[in-house]
Amino acid sequence: MTFDDLLMQTVTPTTHDLGDFKVHRSLPVKGRTMVGPFIFFDQAGPAQFGPGQGIDVRPHPHINLATVTYMYEGAFLHRDSLGTQQRIEPGAVNLMTAGKGIVHSERSPDEDRAKASKLSAIQTWLALPDAVEEMDPAFEHVAADALPVIDDGAARARVIMGSLWGETSPVTTYAHTIYADIQLMPGGRIAIDASTDERALYVSGGDAMLDGLMLTPQTLYVLRPGISATLSSVDGGRIVLCGGDAFTSPRHVWWNFVSSRPDRLMQAREDWEALRFPLIPGDDQEFIPIPQGRPKTVSYP
Repeated sequence: MTFDDLLMQTVTPTTHDLGDFKVHRSLPVKGRTMVGPFIFFDQAGPAQFGPGQGIDVRPHPHINLATVTYMYEGAFLHRDSLGTQQRIEPGAVNLMTAGKGIVHSERSPDEDRAKASKLSAIQTWLALPDAVEEMDPAFEHVAADALPVIDDGAARARVIMGSLWGETSPVTTYAHTIYADIQLMPGGRIAIDASTDERALYVSGGDAMLDGLMLTPQTLYVLRPGISATLSSVDGGRIVLCGGDAFTSPRHVWWNFVSSRPDRLMQAREDWEALRFPLIPGDDQEFIPIPQGRPKTVSYP
């Protein structure tokens, strides 16, 4: 078995150095906008902060997508224009459905800023199917102990979304979606079945092999449809499995906006510039402006 037999594509992320930490962005990239509903895939960190330091992602808007925040280390305080205020910690899930439009911020909690802290997270966006792109916005928090975990002592996998290994996550999905956090101990292994149209693996730390072929950390591997394989590790590794059914209509991305219609992206841009999006209660004194020129996140199929 070779990589050509197993893989459709290998994506090397673009790394953005934000000063206090780095973000590795695997989706969207030229030649690969989506894997199932996943249209944005970031690994943020790992990073360390001294007392008085932290993360401040100022208020910004989204449309026609759902954001999924999953922490490895540290915490975020999520606020949004629905009035939600929710702390998220490792193993839990924040699912924010933008629908016709929402504004949110993510900041380090005050209690974390008062001491030395760490931050490591996976942040993804899921495109919404055509029928629900303009649904009312919503927010959902699912605690770590509510997510199913498969553990044989050498491999531990948390099912973040969808159904895998005979277990089903309670997190809402709008299209067929799979999403899992896999931790392999030295010598551990786990089966990756052909469970959906499109699947990808991302090694976020440590080492991992697929059917004995070594995978490179901070790299997204898009698997061939129908392929079943075994994921394993020599010294221990952490891997994300994500994917779902392929979308039948293309999606367009401009900055923080996703839509099946390019004109909808431009309308959202005009709405943000004209202050027509709702404000966040308790976090309405600053915002991220529309970027001038081409934003870092953009994709036109």
